[in-house]
Amino acid sequence: MSRKRKAPKKIPIVDPKYKSVIIPKLINSIMYDGKKTIAEKIIYDAINKIKSKVKEEPLTVFNEAIRNLKPSVEVRSRRVGGATYQVPVEVKSKRSQALALRWLIDASRKRKDKEMSDKISNEICDAYQNRGSAIKKKEDTHKMAESNKAFAHFRW
Repeated sequence: MSRKRKAPKKIPIVDPKYKSVIIPKLINSIMYDGKKTIAEKIIYDAINKIKSKVKEEPLTVFNEAIRNLKPSVEVRSRRVGGATYQVPVEVKSKRSQALALRWLIDASRKRKDKEMSDKISNEICDAYQNRGSAIKKKEDTHKMAESNKAFAHFRW
C-alpha cells in the first residue's frame, strides 16, 4: 500500500578491535553529545574489566549476556472499540537486540558504582549470570505478555 520505495538496508558497522557488530551499536547508544571517543573508551574499559573478572573470553561473555537480555515477546497497545488492550506480540530480532542494549545501558546508569565502565562491566556480568536489573526488566516484559495472553487474538 505504500507509495514510496523501501529504505535500503544499512550495512552494519563492524568494530575494528573485536570484529563485532553489536559493540558499535552499544557505543553509539551510550554516547552523549556526539562524544564517541569517550563512549568507545568506556566500552573498551568495560570489556577489559570483564576479562579480569570472568575467566572466559570477554566477547563471548558479552554476546551471551545480550542473548540472555533479548526478549521474545512484548506487549503493544491496541485500541479496539473504546478500550485499549495490551496485546502480546513476538519481538523481531532487530528490535529485541535494540531493547537488550537499551535495558543494559539503563540498568548500568542506575547502578551505584564509581565509573561508567565499572557499571557496564558489572551489569554485563550480571546479565551473563541471568541476574541484575536488566534481566528483571526482561522478565517483567515476559510476565506482562503472559498475563495478557487472553488478548492475543487482537494481534494484527
